[in-house]
Amino acid sequence: MQQSGAQTSGERTPWLAVLVASLGYFVDLYDLVIFSVVRVPSLGAKGLGLPEEPDTAGTGFVEGLARTVRILLGQEQGDVTSAGSAILDVQLTGMVIGGFLWGVLGDRRGRLTTLFGSIALYSTANMLNAFVATVPQYAALRFIAGIGLAGELGAGVTLVSELMNRHHRGWGTMIVAFAGMLGPVAASLVGGWIEWRYAYLIGGAMGFALLALRIGLVESGMFRRSAREHARRGDLRMLFGSWDRLRRLLSVVALGSPIWFIGGVVFVFGPELARAIGCTEPVRPAIVVLCGYLGAAAGDLASGAASQFLRSRRAVIAGAILLLACALAGLLTLGGRGSSWFYAATAVAGFATGYWAVFVTVAGESFGTNLRATVATSAPNLVRWSAVVWVNAWGALKPAMGAATAAACVAAVAITVGLLGVWRLPEPFGRDLDWEES
Repeated sequence: MQQSGAQTSGERTPWLAVLVASLGYFVDLYDLVIFSVVRVPSLGAKGLGLPEEPDTAGTGFVEGLARTVRILLGQEQGDVTSAGSAILDVQLTGMVIGGFLWGVLGDRRGRLTTLFGSIALYSTANMLNAFVATVPQYAALRFIAGIGLAGELGAGVTLVSELMNRHHRGWGTMIVAFAGMLGPVAASLVGGWIEWRYAYLIGGAMGFALLALRIGLVESGMFRRSAREHARRGDLRMLFGSWDRLRRLLSVVALGSPIWFIGGVVFVFGPELARAIGCTEPVRPAIVVLCGYLGAAAGDLASGAASQFLRSRRAVIAGAILLLACALAGLLTLGGRGSSWFYAATAVAGFATGYWAVFVTVAGESFGTNLRATVATSAPNLVRWSAVVWVNAWGALKPAMGAATAAACVAAVAITVGLLGVWRLPEPFGRDLDWEES
């Protein structure tokens, strides 16, 4: 089993895999979040010259999607909010596609191929983002970057989970998630103080520097044994052709949905929400991201440690979702207060989303070796794509309800979905991972 197979030099040093996965996830989230940080300057007067005041004319859900398509094709200019939402949708859609592509590759060709291939792709796209001149160009490169960004986390977590002792692997994935959450913190500092084009160049350069760490890292023994046995690996027909496996995948995705309501609506459109609830001071996007992800980094440490001490992933996730609901209720009722209150509430909401560390661990623990990378890579990106649903639903409800009330309604749905996922998924703590889906 896992213990008997951990005899190679690579498996005697699982912390090298933790280091590489941690640094990779740091750069991954820097490049993922940097658009949220530089959205206003890159699309506004300092970038592509779009108007910053959003068009408040009411549009339905279908018309909103049609407008998004026109903006992406260059048939309509849009504003900083509408164009930013369209580009974010494209990036997240690229991540869903990339999640399945890299996941299948990870199960068929290995975790390391996926890990470093994804880093190379998103680093290239992010460096090219520094030279965009139109919204369609911007969106195309964010789509390519999204495909690349989809692979690093799942491959890294799968590798770490397979190399570490089954009772201790939660510590390894906790460190990976914590290090990753510092990436958005770095993005907020860099994007907040450095011209947006240079912020993209810095992210791309960090990614290429990571490729040097490939030396000395070896594939997990579980994958090598699975490859020798010629099992069906990375076969999507196995995943979607079985109700039991599909139910497990949907339950895992449901667990993380509330996280990306916060990431897609509160962190990205914080200035718009602050105006809607009547904050007395303007809110800076870079500081919203900084506070939110500092809270998330602390939450990753807290949730990861709690799941190890309690020996339960489900209990920690359920508690974090309930805390997230309380934090959102507080944030959306801050009318008449200054920006510092909004930043503090964002940090608390970010702390609640820190169960992402436990979520990515659960994704890897819930499936056998021959489908583990596929699920561990695709599930987080399906969760990230849920932000497209939350953002567009929020946008469709805003004209009738107002931004704050609409956010509360959409959040209630996301939180309910998350709690249903906790209810439906069996407890995976301590499960032996050296097995295959038949």
